[in-house]
Amino acid sequence: MKRLIGRIALAALTMFAATGASSAPRSSTETAVLAGGCFWGMEAVFEHVKGVQDVISGYAGGAAHEANYDKVSTERTKHAEAVRISYDPRQISYAQLLRVYFSVAHDPTQVNRQGPDVGPSYRSAIFPQNEAQRKMAATFISQLRAQKHAIATRLEEGRFYAAEAYHQDFMRKNPMHPYILVHDRPKLAKLKKRYPDLWRA
Repeated sequence: MKRLIGRIALAALTMFAATGASSAPRSSTETAVLAGGCFWGMEAVFEHVKGVQDVISGYAGGAAHEANYDKVSTERTKHAEAVRISYDPRQISYAQLLRVYFSVAHDPTQVNRQGPDVGPSYRSAIFPQNEAQRKMAATFISQLRAQKHAIATRLEEGRFYAAEAYHQDFMRKNPMHPYILVHDRPKLAKLKKRYPDLWRA
């Protein structure tokens, strides 16, 4: 099923490129905010994507006006663990980031969970930063659902709060952590194998 999602993702995003859905970049840096389970793995995946300049782990989409790990993990603030990606649109497009997001970084069919992590804070959600991103993400999700995939990913709004310092660059700082070895290292191997043109060591 994941391979099929990857093929559909490629077809959908190729359509955007062909129709000129993304206009010429006006800035050398743009931002994407994505949620898909524990931010350790999401951060590590996108740090290895060409054209990505910086990835920050954090929290997005909640009702509360502040966020930290202790509060978010209670599931009362309604935030999701997320990553804020700064990227150079001259090197990688938002469409390509979505391609990695849906087929490598997480499982978009899981509802309020990813692997062993359960709860709304681990939901699959996209936080568009402009109308072009919103339209692209919405169309992509619609196409996946039209192919009978039970896509749980939602489009949301909300401020992004950076997570605590000990969560930043977690895989790089803790390469032998059991969670990293079991759940996140395989994502990097998948990224390198599936998208060698996007891989950055």
